Amino acid sequence: MPDQTPAKTAEITQFNQLSLAPALISRLNEIGYEQMTPVQSLSLPVILDNADAVVRANTGSGKTTAFALALLSKLNTKSFAPQALVLCPTRELAHQVAEEVRNLAKSMTNIKVLTLCGGEPSRIQTSSLEHGAHVLVGTPGRVLDHLEQRNVDLSALNTFVLDEADRMLEMGFQESLSAIVKHIPKARQTLLFSATYPKNIAALAEQVTTKATNINAIQEAARPRIKQHFYAMNNEDSAQLVMSVLTEHQPENCLVFCNTKNEVKDILSTLQANKFSVLALHGELEQKDRDQAIIQFSNGSVRVLVATDVASRGLDIAELDLVVNVHMAHDLDTHTHRIGRTGRAGKEGMAITLVSAQDDYKMRLLEDTFAEPIQVQPAPNLPGIKPLKATMTTLQISGGKKDKLRPGDIVGALTRDDVLSADDIGKIKLESTFGFVAVHSRLAKHALGLIGNNKIKGKKFRAKLL
Repeated sequence: MPDQTPAKTAEITQFNQLSLAPALISRLNEIGYEQMTPVQSLSLPVILDNADAVVRANTGSGKTTAFALALLSKLNTKSFAPQALVLCPTRELAHQVAEEVRNLAKSMTNIKVLTLCGGEPSRIQTSSLEHGAHVLVGTPGRVLDHLEQRNVDLSALNTFVLDEADRMLEMGFQESLSAIVKHIPKARQTLLFSATYPKNIAALAEQVTTKATNINAIQEAARPRIKQHFYAMNNEDSAQLVMSVLTEHQPENCLVFCNTKNEVKDILSTLQANKFSVLALHGELEQKDRDQAIIQFSNGSVRVLVATDVASRGLDIAELDLVVNVHMAHDLDTHTHRIGRTGRAGKEGMAITLVSAQDDYKMRLLEDTFAEPIQVQPAPNLPGIKPLKATMTTLQISGGKKDKLRPGDIVGALTRDDVLSADDIGKIKLESTFGFVAVHSRLAKHALGLIGNNKIKGKKFRAKLL
């Protein structure tokens, strides 16, 4: 992919140097966004000029803010016909993108952002669409369903964004993308973001963009420091081997990746039976269960998450101690994204891949990218199992941002009788209608009583332990 970014864009590093509406500049200042990331400084001058763009950018590079500012800049707030559509490969990423758009739009008047994803009732989405929206964020399958059922009219669309386009093609969304393009105006701005640029992405870019500017914002120096180890799987049961690895390394938290949902279920069952703090994440779960699993894992009330590749990108999980791959991933890009969950924020991470004879070819392809040959070690054979147990428990509260709840309100409610201290309270996450807070497990029932038996900001809320 050739670099065609104008040299002058390198001089623009501050958001206030851009031709953004004062309301957006004010909001950026309010949330502390002043210095642009490389992908923002390279892409925003181009895309704010209403040009099509194909942008190579790392996950976590700030690309969401870049395209969110672009689409918000063009909105006609008085019209509730959808004017921007953002497609994402997974539900989790779609919800994160929608949240970022809403966050940036807080200084604007009455901006409505809808998510259209599978795993959620289609009828509720249809009802919301009847009332209109400025921005739609969704997964290709569900968006196409609504288009084919004529639940949504995209004739007023002016911005079309494909986020993590390479992942969408890996997941088999090519036909859905082509069908969606037939429903949207030809006169539009198209922004395609991708971490890699294989031939199928080049073909997709040719199909959906017009005279696009190609921008390479990949930060090679930002690659995390990850120690990779490879353990041999002979006839060992994969679940038993995962338990041995976890017992040997005792990580604070660990993502275990599997290639199939059945293997996820088998490993989950075995770990639960041996009293590990563990949950699963795969495509058959309801959205509510997926969201709660991610929240519990990210706040430390669950220490092991066993997942298919739905979790390899787009999850807001920082400081991950260990990634375990049960067999090699289907391709090298997926392997890279899996292990990239660890070793973030400048810290050293660790990834362990359990390999058998069926993985040899893919392992040798990976070895070609290494400076030294891969050394496959014998699998750990430990005499006993030491389960990973969480010290925190998550409470779900029946109130959130719509109730004007703030983290400080929840901390105040939990410390009102001095039984819980601030040290006993972990991460707090507030969503639209629910709140989640991690508390020390030994005080979880007491915390439950404090929420359920008292008022917060003059109002009673229900609470339950997840």
